[in-house]
Amino acid sequence: MSNRDEIVWTSVRERYGRAAERAAQGGAGASSDCCGGAQSGCCGGGCCATDEGCGTGFYAVADLADLPQGAVLASLGCGNPTALADLKPGEVVLDLGSGGGIDVIISARRVGPTGRAFGLDMTDQMLDLARRNAQQAGVGNAEFLRGHIEAIPLPDASVDVIISNCVVNLSPDKDRVLREAFRVLRPGGRLAISDVVVRDGGPGEPDIPPAVRRNTELWSGCVAGALTEGKYRRALVAAGFAVVEVEEVRRYRAEDMGEAFRAALPPVTADAVAGRFMSAFVRAVKP
Repeated sequence: MSNRDEIVWTSVRERYGRAAERAAQGGAGASSDCCGGAQSGCCGGGCCATDEGCGTGFYAVADLADLPQGAVLASLGCGNPTALADLKPGEVVLDLGSGGGIDVIISARRVGPTGRAFGLDMTDQMLDLARRNAQQAGVGNAEFLRGHIEAIPLPDASVDVIISNCVVNLSPDKDRVLREAFRVLRPGGRLAISDVVVRDGGPGEPDIPPAVRRNTELWSGCVAGALTEGKYRRALVAAGFAVVEVEEVRRYRAEDMGEAFRAALPPVTADAVAGRFMSAFVRAVKP
């Protein structure tokens, strides 16, 4: 483990630990304007980590209707991977970076009593919150594991579907994350991720400046660590995946990216650079 890895993990753990504590307290201190509206998704410079529940704009009302408040308030993602995964009764699902447990609870209900849903997270406060949420939701086929997504604590070929919601971009070693995902999936297993991705730049479009890439606050805010679309595709193929798809869901603007992003760049540059970022659906299959 490198010094840089530990710095990133510490920043992420502290940020989302605070978010979990706010969600557990009913969203005390949360912004009333959720990233400019609930449909905005992962924005505000923190995968909505300062705007409780703003990731819920991607979910059907029926999915949210009987969820515990703590799960809804801790929904900090940039999409809805459960809508991508086409979950079937009896399947085993793993959520990488499961947070307050919203996607695990929804997945557990969809795979039913013959299936199982695992959540993996490194933040103790999120794990405590997720376990309480699952218990409150009456979900008995969910289990939450402590650990890093770079070293998944499950056996080879033990999972049918891997989901993740705005978390892979937070990892300092994404190649290792994708190799681990490939390892634990069964042949024919599916990867269905919502994530922040940098669009491949066209003529005249700006590169992502070092001032953004080196900023630890922007890393924990789902910005600095985001892969380009091309790198994401190549990393998935290198890990062994096939049928790789990266689909744009929403393109961001400077006002979506938070104060730390705008402070790092001149206004004109911030507008142009922000347009390179998007929330995206990432799909792949283990042959």
